[in-house]
Amino acid sequence: MSETPTKPYLIRALHEWCTDNGYTPHIVVTVDQNTVVPRAHIHDGQITLNVAWLATNGLVLGNDYIEFQARFGGVSEDIFVPVAAVSAIYARETGAGMGFEVEPSLPYPGGEYAAPATADPSPAQLATAEDPPPDDDPKRPHLKIVK
Repeated sequence: MSETPTKPYLIRALHEWCTDNGYTPHIVVTVDQNTVVPRAHIHDGQITLNVAWLATNGLVLGNDYIEFQARFGGVSEDIFVPVAAVSAIYARETGAGMGFEVEPSLPYPGGEYAAPATADPSPAQLATAEDPPPDDDPKRPHLKIVK
């Protein structure tokens, strides 16, 4: 029997530390064919995701996968990240956190989140990914956290 990697435990511990101290935990993910994230938000092959409890729905920080739902531009998206693809977790407010080595990831065993072979963006596609258009609708509601 092989030893369990420490990476998912450290991610959960730093997530808890950020939350306990009132910080906003973010993860940096190196996007590969097994990562399901909004492609328009990928920059230089990476995406930074807010994984705070208030920013996510159904957050699961598992040993092999991080799964949750989040809103991007007002649209709810299912997010699926192999832990192997996480390169860092840090507190947005202070930058305190930890970096990790990125390892090859495996597809989700249930197949539900498996990205089609054509969904793997090439470096050229990543470099030309367009930013989402600005929101010109002044009537759109904006949420604000009041403490």
